[in-house]
Amino acid sequence: MKNNDQQKTVVIGLSGGVDSSVAALLLKRKGYRVIGAFMKNFSDTKNPYTGECSYLEDKRMAQRVAALLGIRFVVFDFEKVYKKEVIEPMFKAYAKGLTPNPDILCNTIVKFPLFWKEAHKLGANYIAMGHYARIIKKKGYELFSGKDKTKDQSYFLSDLSQSDLEHTLFPLGNLSKKEVRKIAKKNNLPNWNKHGTVGICFVGKVHMQSFLKNRIKAREGIVKDPEGNIIGKHNGIQFYTIGQKVGEHIGIEIKKPKEYSQKRFYVADKIKPNVLIVAPENHPTLKKKKVEIKKIHIINPKEKIPNNGLKARIRHLGQLHSGKLIKNQFIFEREVESIAPGQYIVIYNKDKVIASGEIK
Repeated sequence: MKNNDQQKTVVIGLSGGVDSSVAALLLKRKGYRVIGAFMKNFSDTKNPYTGECSYLEDKRMAQRVAALLGIRFVVFDFEKVYKKEVIEPMFKAYAKGLTPNPDILCNTIVKFPLFWKEAHKLGANYIAMGHYARIIKKKGYELFSGKDKTKDQSYFLSDLSQSDLEHTLFPLGNLSKKEVRKIAKKNNLPNWNKHGTVGICFVGKVHMQSFLKNRIKAREGIVKDPEGNIIGKHNGIQFYTIGQKVGEHIGIEIKKPKEYSQKRFYVADKIKPNVLIVAPENHPTLKKKKVEIKKIHIINPKEKIPNNGLKARIRHLGQLHSGKLIKNQFIFEREVESIAPGQYIVIYNKDKVIASGEIK
């Protein structure tokens, strides 16, 4: 928390989940004037049992929590811009054969800048979110991973700018999920044991291939092994991610060579216009020593990037791989599997996020 902030106004993103609810409670206890803002970003996902828009259930819970905490409740409707700036680019990237990260885009475009713009109209000094991450001010603002390494969300926040970080609070950064649930239960919050959200930011858990097929036509193509032999067929390279396990359940049918009949196969590469390369587990084709980074984003431009001690992850909560950042490339000490163009690589120095960028 920042000093001398008593009686200052903070607008928190109140999602209906336990994390944002406890964050709001902690801010109120700290002496802030707290306003809870529910973001309506996507109303197309339906509850499979009731047919009701899924966001309405979350909104009701957020309202209930706001009432219990005695804080003002507002709704920010970002659906139009969310669909245009996050969902549309996601479909376009998949159509090009990439594997985009809509959650990072969602934070960079909607959750922080747009939210701040609306919060500012309400007289906010700060905005807050229930993310497991930390912000520390030194020479500029630095982003650190959350104390709870199983819930750390710094990967998704790695594209935020100094102007985003300077007015943002993360009250849960030094807490574990277990501690958060304990606080919620002790304070009789109705969502203390509610399951966390999964899936695409604000869309929720969807069958990805079915979701993409709403906009991208299936187009049968051939599957080759690393030697170039045709061994099967697939539904279209747009529907698959490098590193994904091959199987008929995802629309990839292959006839395994005899010597690899007992091995699992994984997507190794996607060749335009519509060829899929697959390889047996541990095959060299699945591994890469370096990645090219498109438009590197440095969290704190005032800080010098160290030559040693850097680690990178290529997916949220993924393994941290040691290596070096040389211009627009990250060179791994050891070869890494499942590097998918379109995804983000996030670079750390211990707990501190240094830089990020889209994998070319």
